[in-house]
Amino acid sequence: VQLQASGGGSVQPGGSLRLSCRISGSILSVFTANSMGWYRQAPGKERELVARIISGGTTEYAEFAKDRFAISRDNAKRTVNLQMNNLKPEDTAVYYCHFLNVWGQGTQVTVSS
Repeated sequence: VQLQASGGGSVQPGGSLRLSCRISGSILSVFTANSMGWYRQAPGKERELVARIISGGTTEYAEFAKDRFAISRDNAKRTVNLQMNNLKPEDTAVYYCHFLNVWGQGTQVTVSS
């Protein structure tokens, strides 16, 4: 299994970004049966959960992500996406996707004016 994340960048506070993680090497039944998620790590801080989709399609969000972020997956494309709205400077971090104990390479999100 390989994970390829994309979609990071620099935005001003209040802006939006959409992250996408393409998961290759997984058949559909494995893709839909296992949880997948997005995590982030800011400089000097530990990696933390942002949002994840667990088996059955239930979504879970960190408190800071509720009402601003939305995680989704596209089974046909084998992608897990993270729509981030109303971004704040404290959202600045490297964002990683995670699936079957495999981490993507990370994509930088920078929020500043």
